[in-house]
Amino acid sequence: MEKRLLLLNNILLLAFVAALASCRPTLKVVNRPIVWDSTRRALSLEYLSRRHGIEKSEPTIIPKMVVLHWTAIPTLEGSFRAFDKPVLEGRANLQTNSALNVSVQFLVDYDGTIYRLLPDTTFARHCIGLNYMAVGVENVGDGGGHPLTEAQVKANIRIVKYLAARYPLEYLIGHHEYYAFRNTPLWKETDPNYITQKTDPGNAFMEAVRKKVRRLKLKSKPAL
Repeated sequence: MEKRLLLLNNILLLAFVAALASCRPTLKVVNRPIVWDSTRRALSLEYLSRRHGIEKSEPTIIPKMVVLHWTAIPTLEGSFRAFDKPVLEGRANLQTNSALNVSVQFLVDYDGTIYRLLPDTTFARHCIGLNYMAVGVENVGDGGGHPLTEAQVKANIRIVKYLAARYPLEYLIGHHEYYAFRNTPLWKETDPNYITQKTDPGNAFMEAVRKKVRRLKLKSKPAL
């Protein structure tokens, strides 16, 4: 009798876990991985050590933040090429701090198509001081002649909801908002003078996304 009850309990537990999993929002993506080789792995580990002061055996993160960006490149293909190579080309101001190319986990085209460039928990260089805990989302376009679209807003909302259902997210910020984390325990950058000015993706885009994810109670700045 006890064995039957134990078996029934296990079946019910598995059914409960399956039901919880089925309630998680799914994310429709096109898998288009950027180059991940021994060079990118080594440079990622080096970046974690030199820039963040974090020693790891594998370049992984536990996502606690989502950072939204625009690519400042007008096309999907041009944006993808900018992230694809492991070693950074041009952008001398960034090269002096690391040879690791910039990248993100997700890239969103004008029509809202989501491309997965890296696994959620793989380290990517996209936001000074915060990469070690942040998933990056790049949106093709800019704030000028190639504005971000409503379809991109909706895609970013889906990404945030998907990540929040799987990881201990606490923060949702635009790249232009990252300065607020300086001089806090969350900021991990070994050079206090390493900072770049950002305007992306802008207040209007962030407000449009935040409006639809308010129930998640994600913060835009650290508690003082």
